[in-house]
Amino acid sequence: MAKGDKVKRVLAFTGAAAFIAIAVNLLVSVINAHKDKWRKKKRGLLRSNVCVNLSAFEIHHLTDRIIAKSNEIHDLVASVHLENVSYENAVAPLADLEEFQYPLVQSCIFQKMVATSDEVRKASADAERILDSHFLMCRKREDVYRVIKAYDKKGEWLGPEAKRYVQSLVKDFERNGAGLTSSKRKEIESLSSQIEKLSLEFIQNLNNDNGFLFFSEAELPGMPSRFIESLDKSEQGKLKVFLKSHHVLPILEYCKIGSTRKSVAIAYCQRHGRENLAILKHLVHLRHKYAQLLGYSNYADYVTEPRMAKTSSKVFEFLEELSNNLSDLATTELNFLKDLKMKEEGDASFGMEDLAYYIKRAEELHYNLDMAEVRQYFPVNLVFSGIFKLLEDIFGLTFKEVKDVEVWHETVKLYAVLEFSSNDLLGYVYLDIFSRHGKFTHTCVLSLQNGSSSSKGIEQIPVTLLISHCPKQFDECPALLRFSDVICLFHEFTHVVHHICNRAAFSRFSGLNVEGDFVEMPSHLLENWCYENLSLKMMSGFHKDITKSITTEICKSLKKKRDLFSGLKLKQEVLTCLFDQIIHSRDNIDIVELLRHLHPKIMLGIPLLEGTNPASCLPRSAICYDATCYSQIWSEVFAADLFATKFQDDLLNLHAGLQFKKKVLQAGGYREPFDILSDYLGRKPSIRPFVEIKARNSLPLAEIN
Repeated sequence: MAKGDKVKRVLAFTGAAAFIAIAVNLLVSVINAHKDKWRKKKRGLLRSNVCVNLSAFEIHHLTDRIIAKSNEIHDLVASVHLENVSYENAVAPLADLEEFQYPLVQSCIFQKMVATSDEVRKASADAERILDSHFLMCRKREDVYRVIKAYDKKGEWLGPEAKRYVQSLVKDFERNGAGLTSSKRKEIESLSSQIEKLSLEFIQNLNNDNGFLFFSEAELPGMPSRFIESLDKSEQGKLKVFLKSHHVLPILEYCKIGSTRKSVAIAYCQRHGRENLAILKHLVHLRHKYAQLLGYSNYADYVTEPRMAKTSSKVFEFLEELSNNLSDLATTELNFLKDLKMKEEGDASFGMEDLAYYIKRAEELHYNLDMAEVRQYFPVNLVFSGIFKLLEDIFGLTFKEVKDVEVWHETVKLYAVLEFSSNDLLGYVYLDIFSRHGKFTHTCVLSLQNGSSSSKGIEQIPVTLLISHCPKQFDECPALLRFSDVICLFHEFTHVVHHICNRAAFSRFSGLNVEGDFVEMPSHLLENWCYENLSLKMMSGFHKDITKSITTEICKSLKKKRDLFSGLKLKQEVLTCLFDQIIHSRDNIDIVELLRHLHPKIMLGIPLLEGTNPASCLPRSAICYDATCYSQIWSEVFAADLFATKFQDDLLNLHAGLQFKKKVLQAGGYREPFDILSDYLGRKPSIRPFVEIKARNSLPLAEIN
């Protein structure tokens, strides 16, 4: 085999043959071939089982082999006599199976997001459905659970990470009902099926809602002409406004007539009111019943247990403390908006229908930014080179493009990520950033292979994929990014760094396998760099002359725009999170009455819009984020503490960055997040820096007045 062919195959093993253990002599030869080039230390046998360019047939075949091997190992563990159970015959086989088959599973399912062939995308989606079902069944196997539980009771540990792995296995089985009686397991299955069916029905009701209102053009003053021109007209010449976000949100931000805003806001918050409210009530009841069958007092405790928060009471404590600390700032902001409304409309009353409009008015009056002009400073290639440079400066990393490798599309690139000081190879990242037909349309990071070390001493190197939908260069005109896209890319690229720097030995704790309310924290931390003068200039350059970076004035305005009226905006988020936690921690609660009581309490006396339906205005509480709505703001709050304490005064503080990489990113999922943060900060994390940053950067009222 030619040297170039070896390089092409180091990361991409195609066909079902990838399932067979990789030949040691090939691995050694590949590593040796790269040793001089990367000058890396060989920490064992680095290997990758990532497969690209699988055909539909190969995906189906590999899926069958994954399931067959999985069944074989689970059956083997289940056959162990309880009196003879040991780490080697019970735990190690499952840990090694997870490590080995994870990249193969990902190889089957990531193609549904990037493949150029409809047939391959369909095969990949089918594989995901089949594999998800299989692994759910594995987590419910009572025979395997008994063996792992028996080992757990013996209390023989090889180390803290192995101990946490065993405990994680036991908890995973128990949370899926493996420890229940046969009758209770059947009840759990029935409840799960009902919850899934109702959740789907709830989503479909909202998606299929075609409600609309008619307005005359005179009732829509202030709306952009292009918006008016986009609306359908009735035979009487009335304009048709659909109760969809792309119509509702612009009206709430731009329409000058309060009665129009109010009627639109009320109608939007009443969509499928009767049907979805009944579904929400039923869903909450079923979720409580599900959690109680598994031994939890309520559904919120069931959901938060494997997360950083651990209990719903901890979430309540966090939200209430945050809300109280934001009240002074939010009150000052609200009074300013009330004065603005009085000047413009001569009306002292202030409702929820006014919030978005007057925030937008304040922004236009005092911090109006031409975002189209801002976009001229962010050519795609320059943004990525700036991101690379910043991550190199903060974390001591190096990104080097790897040529002549197999990829699924000609625009896909592969980068090796190395330790700057030693040139050790840390991992690989595929960048699939340009838009094309059939590709997933959002920016995200996928783990293709977790870094881990098997019981056989073979190390798998981290491999990840960043997907985006950036525009391509056309007729020598550079592709330009919106500022929101720049933030999104930097956020997601931090997930790449987290994935690659994670040094957990077990695949289960590696990659991005950390607590759900912790995984976004590093990315929220790094988002701060997108609003600082020094880092923005590193990522920008006027598209006609890239030596001209973005102006300092624009940088300041972007930062002010981010925190504009942040107190009121965060109060709205706290309202959603508290409502979500309450309905999922207490059974038989009047959901409508709860929102009617909670709304003015949190929103500083602003009343709930009459006729508002909780299922329509707070749909996240019903589906997708049930009892976890708090996660986003939780991550943002503690990320702010990290930024203020370690980086605010020195954005390129390499020592703080290296310590963050070592103590936070490398720790993986086998340590408690609060312990990780406390170790890094030298104290317990606090909400105070978050509140202080928002208060400092929010609307400077004295300046405006």
